[in-house]
Amino acid sequence: MTSLVERDRRVVWHPYAAPEASPLFAVESAQGVRLRMEDGRELVDGMSSWWSAIHGYRHPRIEAALEEQLHRLPHVMFGGLTHESAVRLCERLVALSPEGLERVFLCDSGSVAVEVAIKMALQVWVSKGRPGKRRLLTIRGGYHGDTFGAMAVCDPVTGMHGLFEGNLSRNLFAERPGCRFDEPCEDADIADLARLLEQHRDELAAVILEPIVQGAGGMWFYSPDYLTRVRALCDEADVLLIADEIATGFGRTGRFFACEYAGISPDILCVGKALTGGTLTLAATLANDRVSAALGEGDPGVFMHGPTFMGNALACAAANASLDLLEEGKWPEQVSSIGEQLRSELEACRSLPAVADVRVLGAIGVVELHEAVDMSVVQPEFVEEGIWIRPFGELVYTMPPYVIESGDLSLITGGIFEVVSRIA
Repeated sequence: MTSLVERDRRVVWHPYAAPEASPLFAVESAQGVRLRMEDGRELVDGMSSWWSAIHGYRHPRIEAALEEQLHRLPHVMFGGLTHESAVRLCERLVALSPEGLERVFLCDSGSVAVEVAIKMALQVWVSKGRPGKRRLLTIRGGYHGDTFGAMAVCDPVTGMHGLFEGNLSRNLFAERPGCRFDEPCEDADIADLARLLEQHRDELAAVILEPIVQGAGGMWFYSPDYLTRVRALCDEADVLLIADEIATGFGRTGRFFACEYAGISPDILCVGKALTGGTLTLAATLANDRVSAALGEGDPGVFMHGPTFMGNALACAAANASLDLLEEGKWPEQVSSIGEQLRSELEACRSLPAVADVRVLGAIGVVELHEAVDMSVVQPEFVEEGIWIRPFGELVYTMPPYVIESGDLSLITGGIFEVVSRIA
């Protein structure tokens, strides 16, 4: 009988892969924090399916919400129509998000949420009669998605999109803040961004960044002081601030939103990934009154974006169930315990010759290597260790589900140590 992997390689194209993906492993089912493979092996998932399955797989509360919604209303167009699941979700996101964010635009994915945020920022200044403010400023080491607007604000070196450089909008990139999470932000750390803001304030629509944690662009954790100062500089320069919390939102860093570490509220906030507990694709872009009023009052008076599956009822039901679980209040202790164990058990990696740095924040553990890994070699080795870890570049990291138990987390940290120790 032809295996699932063989069938896949004939017709499927996977992300960041050649037409025939390799290495490739077939999943038969998932439950809790485990993936059951087609060959019968079980792997402890250290990735939460790209950071989204925070409650683990097949949580009964989320499945019950999906079943109820499926029988009532699986989907309806959001143009001119509305429904309970979407309205309730938007009400809750407004209540949970940093103060001042009062309007929610529902999207299909994280990349689209960033596109929406960029379009909102650009349309604000057109509505205000200042169409020259159309560029964006960001910091190096960032990653915001794979669509064209999002690619244009990813790091031009680490953002994986250099192939398309000639087709992307030409935005501005400040040096990545060198101040670590537990360090103060010195003037030198923010000098480059401050300089670019001052020099280009009349052509800048917004600053966009990942607050506190830079994700796929480098897994770098920087000082909350830096973010506080960025907010103040944006206000001084009359430039909007977009916070991309797609990876950091919903508790991953130890706060519900990473912006809370700095005590700031952005003008526009992007969320996604864990929004539905990893069950269905859904994202959202939240805006404050400054943004929504400008778009509503200027010509044409409407926001020019409209996804077909915007406000999908099934996805909204899953998101509401995920928020129910988060609002029960177990996640802070879970994330704190994961962080403490990651700090303790990954520290052993620091002595390995291949390792440049080890860092942990919330439920994120990172082992940075001196050189990029060979995925064709290390991915099967992690599988042999009984864990699912998906490194990229020089970064071997884990962002496990919040519900993981200490024994399973030790399998992840021990497996990382064993594989990294074998890297020359």
